[in-house]
Amino acid sequence: MNQIPKIFGTPHPIYPTRRDFLRRAGSGAGLLALAGLMGTEGLVDSAAAAVNPLAPKAGHFPAKAKAVIWLFINGGPSHVDTWDYKPELAKRDGQELKNFDTATGFFPDQVGPLMKSPFAFKQHGQSGAWVSSLFPHMAEQVDKMAFLYSCWTDSNNHAPALLKMNTGMTRMGFPCVGSWVTYGLGSESQNLPAFVVMYDTLGRGLPKGYAQNWGAGFLPGIYQGTALKHQGAPIEDLYRSREMTDAQQRAQLDFLARQNRRGLAEHPDESDLAARIENFELAYRMQMAAPAALEVEKETAATQKLYGLDNPKCAHFAKQCIIARRMVERGVRMVQIYSGVEENQRSWDGHIDIAGNHSGFAAETDQPIAALLADLESRGMLDSTLVIWGGEFGRLPLAQKSEKPGRDHNPHAFTTWLAGGGVKGGVQHGATDEIGFKAVEDKVSVNDLHATILHLLGIDHKRLTYRYNGRDFRLTDVAGEVVKQVIA
Repeated sequence: MNQIPKIFGTPHPIYPTRRDFLRRAGSGAGLLALAGLMGTEGLVDSAAAAVNPLAPKAGHFPAKAKAVIWLFINGGPSHVDTWDYKPELAKRDGQELKNFDTATGFFPDQVGPLMKSPFAFKQHGQSGAWVSSLFPHMAEQVDKMAFLYSCWTDSNNHAPALLKMNTGMTRMGFPCVGSWVTYGLGSESQNLPAFVVMYDTLGRGLPKGYAQNWGAGFLPGIYQGTALKHQGAPIEDLYRSREMTDAQQRAQLDFLARQNRRGLAEHPDESDLAARIENFELAYRMQMAAPAALEVEKETAATQKLYGLDNPKCAHFAKQCIIARRMVERGVRMVQIYSGVEENQRSWDGHIDIAGNHSGFAAETDQPIAALLADLESRGMLDSTLVIWGGEFGRLPLAQKSEKPGRDHNPHAFTTWLAGGGVKGGVQHGATDEIGFKAVEDKVSVNDLHATILHLLGIDHKRLTYRYNGRDFRLTDVAGEVVKQVIA
């Protein structure tokens, strides 16, 4: 009596009895009602958010920025050779720094005397910001930037420091900023990844820590960054097999979706299944949208020249900056571009020959980054796009001994700048001591930086949480203060 009548002689695979049917139907109706109530209370935007985890969601308050382009200057750029001018360092060039803790850097047996910057500094813009001769193009954009001179971190080793800057933790297994942002806000584009990552395209490798830098940690996998490949098709399996028609592929995806949804109905707590369903559908939609977003050759000749596509030194990074703008233009929530890779001298990690190291990487990035800011402004996009420049730590004001001196790691001080997206241009916040060794005024921790980024996106960093292993986690852990002085 309890059996549901057979349809064409076959029992239903999911509802073999009336009791199963009523139980599942009742649960589904209850979940829809709960989603509606939560939407009314502002806890979720709508029931659609449960179906599509990347559906656009409202923040906790009106956002100043809709998207982020993070220029990750990998390796630890020297603040005293780029943005943080220290005339006292030049005066004391060659002197010993008394009571220096040699464990501060990474090579305690190679500590040399104080060393002045090999680069000339000049003031630029109405703000009068000091800029190294490394950046003649970015110097023209300083009035768009808010400088955080007093950043600091708690690791002097690249991999933990990279994880700290990306995830707020020096340990593996935690979601990165891009994953938290897309978890909290979803994406305006349903045909492109919500979070895109680009790394070196010259075959020099990946940054230390590799894909963990853009991983989702304990968040559902749908929120991890999509890294564009440096050779061949930029996204794995982007193009459909020549042997398959669109109709055949659609039928294949529909079959996979049915199988996965059947599994999800039986195991509703398996978030990976929901992510898998959405990933398949996103991949299908991307086959049409992604190639168009990547076609930098469709840009005008003037735009290509502005970014430096005709300059062999920076053409590879210029292309990535153009793609970043095209992605954001199409609703992508976050784009991260890495300058520099794992090997020391193939990143901004100038242990040897700081002058040669930084000159080379500045030549790769200066023009494209300046062009990105100018281009975003000319298109009316800068106000809604937050641009971030910075690395995982700074470098010591001391020489690291070698035939051509370099500088060792410095976790106590480094410079980050923000532009666009609700940032007050021309602001200079915080300060280091007279030689650039330690942040001493209005210090900005990594947690503070993350809290500020989320705030500009309309997110209260204390309210963006995810329950895992019995506790509520957040990007800023139990710390973090918004740097309100740089917000317009």
